[in-house]
Parts: sequence; structure tokens; C-alpha cells
Amino acid sequence: MTKEVEPEIASQTFGDPAHPPMLLIMGAMASMLWWPEAFCRKLAGKGLFVIRYDNRDTGRSTKYAPGEPPYTFDDMADDAIRVLDSYGIAKAHVAGMSMGGMIAQLVALKHPSRVISLTAISTSPIGIDTSHLPAMTDAYVKHSAKGAKVDWSNRDQVVDFMVKDAHAIAGTAHLFDEKLTRAFVEQDYDRSGGFLSATNHFLLTSGEDRGGEDRGGEDRGGEDWRGRLDELKVPLLVIHGTADPIFPVEHGAALAEAVAGASLVRIEGGGHELHPDDWAAIVDAIVTHSQAK
Repeated sequence: MTKEVEPEIASQTFGDPAHPPMLLIMGAMASMLWWPEAFCRKLAGKGLFVIRYDNRDTGRSTKYAPGEPPYTFDDMADDAIRVLDSYGIAKAHVAGMSMGGMIAQLVALKHPSRVISLTAISTSPIGIDTSHLPAMTDAYVKHSAKGAKVDWSNRDQVVDFMVKDAHAIAGTAHLFDEKLTRAFVEQDYDRSGGFLSATNHFLLTSGEDRGGEDRGGEDRGGEDWRGRLDELKVPLLVIHGTADPIFPVEHGAALAEAVAGASLVRIEGGGHELHPDDWAAIVDAIVTHSQAK
């Protein structure tokens, strides 16, 4: 693969730069906005310097022509390090969600000296066989298949699908606010200039079948990380909703089991989401983990 010019990665910070840094990595097709500003401010209010950023092909970061992304998961892990470098940060606490959780695992494996602690939310372990774990729910598979029929250059179609997707990945513990979700998706769409390039994220996994989320397949990386998860030495916290329809909670449990000393926090009834009603539990878990010696 031809060496590409380094992308421009848009980022934003919250809190006091003198506080311990916390880098947030979001999942497939998701810009930094999917780490809600109010959520970031809650973390910052607990004494962390919070950094969120747009993965390449999302938000205001560099975008590529849809269909053939000239990058790999390894490159996306290096993007995270470049974000830290741009702020002059030697090492940080790192949290990733969904595909971002996989990238975060890769960051900790590739650049262990740059990671103080790792939090993996609603994700699956990388580099180990997960075929024995429960697959995504039948209901979600049915919804997911409809993504193939979406014209990803059509704003109305995309927004409608993404709102339905947000509902489909929601858990069972809370009511779904469709009006608020639609306003958010429209904001993200307009800020990003559309989601067409973001569909490249599906091509980084072997099981892509829709628009909207990652499949958790083998990474299209420049290095082979299979069988190396036990090399992860930084303190690991896994947070996982018990009603996650994409990565059932057994995926989080398998990740915690694969890494010595890791802990697992289950969000009862939580889906593949950061629901505001669960923020207190999630923020407290992350902060407590970041403060552990």
C-alpha cells in the first residue's frame, strides 16, 4: 500500500490542560460529536483534561473517496497518537467505544508507553477468535440489511436511517427520544458534510454489511495483532450494556477475561450507546479507573 499523506484530524478539548489527559476514540461512521459535549464536560468536571476527535473520514477530519480507504486500523491507531502529539501530551488515559474500542486496544498494544489506562466501551476484543460469542441480534441484522439500500449521498435517506439505527442499537432501560436524536443526526450530518466517506469504515472489517456500525471483523491492518491481546499491560476497564444488540455483553466479558487484572462494569439494560441516564455510572467508572494506582 502506498504511503499516504498524514490526514488532518480535527479535535476539541474540555477542562484544564494541567489535569490528567483523557483521549476519547469513537466508533465507525461516528464523529467526535457522538461523545456528547455534556458527557465530556462531566468527565472534565471530575478532574480530567478531555480530548475528543473526528476519526478520518468523519466530521471535519480528512476524507477519502468512498469505496477504497487508503488506510488501516493501524493507521487509525497512529492518528490517536498524532492527536496527543498535537497537544504535547506524552501519555494519556484512553477510552474507546465500539470500533473506537478496537482502535483503543490497538493504540495500547502499539504504543504502550503513551497509554496510562484503557477503557473499552461496547466493543469486542481484537486479535482473538470471537466466533463462539453471541452474534448481533436477529432484529438488528434485519435492520442492518436495510443500510445497503440507502443512498448515502441523500441527506433525507441517511438521516432517516441513522435515526432508526440509533433506535435499533438502544437498550431496554430507557425511552428513546426520536426528536432529540433526529436533531443530533442532522447536526452531525451537516457538520460532516455528509456521511458518504464515512462508509469507508465498513471496509476495515471483514463482516461489513450495512451503514451505521462496525462489524468487529479481522482488522485490515499493516501489522498482525492476532493472539497478542495478552500483551496488553495497561490497566483495562471494560464497560458494556447488558442489552447491546451489536456486541452482546459476552464480548465485553471476553475482553476483560483476556487481559490480566481487567475489570468489567455492566450497564443494566444498556444498549450500544451512551445514554444520558447512564452517564453517571459510566463517568464514575472511568474516573475511578483513571485514579487507580
